[in-house]
Amino acid sequence: MSGRTEGGATERDLRNLVFAFLLAALASLFISTPASAAPIDDQFRAWLQNDLGPEAKAKGISKKTFDAAFDGVKPNLKLPDLVMPGKKATTPQKQHQAEFGSPAAYFAEKTVRAVTSGGRTREAANARTLAAIEKRYGVPGEVLLAIWGRETGFGAAKMPYDAFEVLGTKAFMATRKDFFRTELLAALEIVERGLAPVGAMKSSWAGALGQPQFMPTSFLKHAVDFDGDGRADIWNSVPDTLASIANYLVQYGWVKGRGWGFEVTAPESVSCSLEGPDQGKKISAWAAMGIKRVGGKAFPANELKKEGFLLMPAGRSGPAFIVTLNFYVLKQYNTSDLYALFIGHGADRIARGDSNFSGSWGAVGGLHRSDIAALQRALEAEGYDVGSADGLPGFKTRRSIGKWQAKTGRVATCFPDADLVATIK
Repeated sequence: MSGRTEGGATERDLRNLVFAFLLAALASLFISTPASAAPIDDQFRAWLQNDLGPEAKAKGISKKTFDAAFDGVKPNLKLPDLVMPGKKATTPQKQHQAEFGSPAAYFAEKTVRAVTSGGRTREAANARTLAAIEKRYGVPGEVLLAIWGRETGFGAAKMPYDAFEVLGTKAFMATRKDFFRTELLAALEIVERGLAPVGAMKSSWAGALGQPQFMPTSFLKHAVDFDGDGRADIWNSVPDTLASIANYLVQYGWVKGRGWGFEVTAPESVSCSLEGPDQGKKISAWAAMGIKRVGGKAFPANELKKEGFLLMPAGRSGPAFIVTLNFYVLKQYNTSDLYALFIGHGADRIARGDSNFSGSWGAVGGLHRSDIAALQRALEAEGYDVGSADGLPGFKTRRSIGKWQAKTGRVATCFPDADLVATIK
């Protein structure tokens, strides 16, 4: 055999030519895109020095504070909702936040009872403090206890993360960079002002601090010194923790003397698409439409002329509620209907004893977050306001589903399910 191809080159010549071409292509890639080729850690350090550092300095953060905060800190690539440099953000498939998962799992009796039984124990132990806080702020002690218990197990939960690692990583490469950048600068301000040392800045995976789980900006705005020692200490002081929670709620509009809401039955004639804080009616008007409190109870006379809002967090597959403005104040603490409902329900049980909702949660909440986002985008394309195509089934998404179902001749359930996702997509 000649050992030659039709073109006249040997096989060895062709292999050498291909190899040389690949080397040239790789060299060109590294020369043209040095940033993408550099290790993430190096990009992060460069970002700290050239981007975040100058802004921190302009805001009065000393080099000593800045260097101490980021000493040895590297990006934590295990955190959720990150976008690698050079990549585009996508909706994650899985849901990392329990508040947006299965309602039945979120309200598991074991979880609720841990908060309510622990709350009653601490209600007795902190009775004077709670009374003094309620006198000053107007927020009932059982509400503060429910939040304290839900957030950190009454301070027992250990915060496993370095706040500067979490906030730094997310400010550098998360889907909400601007939000976390603001929080990171606030965390630096906390240290700069001597409100907490770097070593105390331990947080959750989202960057929340202390027993009440305040984001750094919330600490600067709402943390108070209630025990009189001269500093607001949400890490070690129970009075400061509880009073800071109360101050937070008041600053967001807590109405003294009103509860959070009532569990109700909503007849089929009341559309589940009437849900939401922008569709309020006098509670007497809801009652006239056939909505009743569970257990045969009447709405309090002093509530009938006040505004209430329909809440159906699982659509027709779960309990229904008429909630007050205070429910939406609780939602400011964590922007989830299930979270606010958990706090209101937990507070009721701390004050009046353990009892479950009359209505039961259906088998909902099992969809992938990415599937719900696809459903939301499809609804948006048809002109519906879902709030945001983020994969989280908030009230705008739920009622948009109900409107679409009614428009297409289906029974309105106001909650996403697998068949609905397949149909609308």
